[in-house]
Amino acid sequence: MVDVAVTERIRSFIQSQFPLARQRTFADNDSLLQAGIIDSLGILEVVTYIEKEFGVSVADEELLPENFGSVQNLTAFVYQKRNGINKVK
Repeated sequence: MVDVAVTERIRSFIQSQFPLARQRTFADNDSLLQAGIIDSLGILEVVTYIEKEFGVSVADEELLPENFGSVQNLTAFVYQKRNGINKVK
């Protein structure tokens, strides 16, 4: 079960750090990259936030759209990392 508070914290961070997130309405499952809300440098800001805020480590090979493409994906990623769940591709 994904923690709603985690989703709210991630959404709040994105809205506070990225001007387009404040200007556009977006759903938790919308692609942040395709919507232009976050660019490749923005992903690095999100990674730093995720690591500090939730106490998880993000490996280079985890920097994938399925992990960082949307608020929903970020929430699931944090949940998996916090609970020691490794996705197998």
